[in-house]
Amino acid sequence: MWAMSAVGYRRLGAAGSVATAAGGWAAGTLPTRDPWGIWVPHGPGVTVAATVLAYLGLTLLVVAWWGYGRAGSSVRHTLVTLGWWAAPMLLAPPLFSADVYSYIAQGAMVLEGHDVYGAGPSVLDPGGVGGDAAASVGGHWTDTPAPYGPVFLVLAQAVTLATGGTIVPAVLGMRLIAVAALALIVWALRRLARDRGEDGERGALWLGALNPLLLMHVVGGMHNDGLMIALMLAGVVLARRGRWVAGSALVGLAMMVKSPAAVALLFIGVIVGRAAAGRPAVHRVVKGLVGPGLVAGAVAAGATLLAGTGFGWLRTQSVAGTIHTALSVTSDLGLLLGELLHALLGTDPDPVKTAVQRLGLAAALAVIAYLAWRSARGRPSPVHALGLALVALVVLSPMVQPWYLLWGTTVVAATAWDGRAGRVLAVLSAALVYETAPSGATPWYGFALAAVAGAAGTVLVRRAATARPDRTRVPAPRTAERHGARTP
Repeated sequence: MWAMSAVGYRRLGAAGSVATAAGGWAAGTLPTRDPWGIWVPHGPGVTVAATVLAYLGLTLLVVAWWGYGRAGSSVRHTLVTLGWWAAPMLLAPPLFSADVYSYIAQGAMVLEGHDVYGAGPSVLDPGGVGGDAAASVGGHWTDTPAPYGPVFLVLAQAVTLATGGTIVPAVLGMRLIAVAALALIVWALRRLARDRGEDGERGALWLGALNPLLLMHVVGGMHNDGLMIALMLAGVVLARRGRWVAGSALVGLAMMVKSPAAVALLFIGVIVGRAAAGRPAVHRVVKGLVGPGLVAGAVAAGATLLAGTGFGWLRTQSVAGTIHTALSVTSDLGLLLGELLHALLGTDPDPVKTAVQRLGLAAALAVIAYLAWRSARGRPSPVHALGLALVALVVLSPMVQPWYLLWGTTVVAATAWDGRAGRVLAVLSAALVYETAPSGATPWYGFALAAVAGAAGTVLVRRAATARPDRTRVPAPRTAERHGARTP
């Protein structure tokens, strides 16, 4: 039956993507002011109906994605499906986040010579370049310095300069960057998974690029995490090919988008050390630990000097940690413990929360170091270990957003999309895509929907594992896929 085939799931997902994008025109993260009158509110009744439509479309997309992963298809079919699912969001307003307005406003700040690491978008003239974007920035980010590196700020500056900061073209300019990042992610995933054959490539694309969490938050929401991931993955590809200097340079650029990409340097160092087999142990360790860091550091310093934004990014990396998010385990535990001690002893809860957050980061660093040590000894592979390390960093970070899961998911997709880690990340992706509403808010029902999706995904994974203990899916032959036949 075609409806249960790769072709059927492609069409179902496309319908879901269209519905989500259509709902976004009334219920998305609309700007406060749009001089073109395109992305404007349409009243509470229309907004509620559009929100329901967007969530319905999102559900269709998640179901289609899950079914597509089990239906079996070729790499080419998966790439075409990715185009079908991403296309409806290209002209939609920002979805699930207002961060893109911060990006545009910060680009305007750089353009006008403001210290983007010392002030927030509120310093912009409301009637000047970037003023409409600054007015649309989410509450606490209005006066928050940029936590991003100069490479990304220069790109945002270029978009602002080219569009004059006008909301609609500026947002679409940032979306072009997001789509370019998606294309680079696809390129890197295929090459990292190539040693696992076509089935490995297809699976890597399914979990790492076709993932609804990525489509919604990189294409729809235009988060710069997509660009960070793309540059990081491309750097790892080059390092695996023996071009570790160029690979480390790309990771240096990724760090100048968002700093978590620096974790990749440690595992590129493992690749370098393992490639130097036969050399003295000290030589391998020094080259692996020092070489990639020196290259990336030089690139970071050079990019900062060329951008002219200064080295203020070094002091703003902790900005995000000051904002509490419900998905951060360490922040939640720290807050709970701090309030408990405050009730019992009258102590200030903030230092307790900060201490727990720091312990969490220390634990993350310990896990990352352990994974690097294990990888250097032979197992797991450096690429897989990098994916697990990034997941650990997210889990133990003081601030966690749903799309942060993509840092490690895209890497694990290339090495173990059908393994235990891949299955867990697939379930989490299907669940966390619901946590944020199309308007960018985090309503209680988003967490409820996430819990339902997570429970359903867990049941489906367990059933699949029981049905095929050795393998959770069977690929369909290409001829069957072309005719829409269902996998036996």
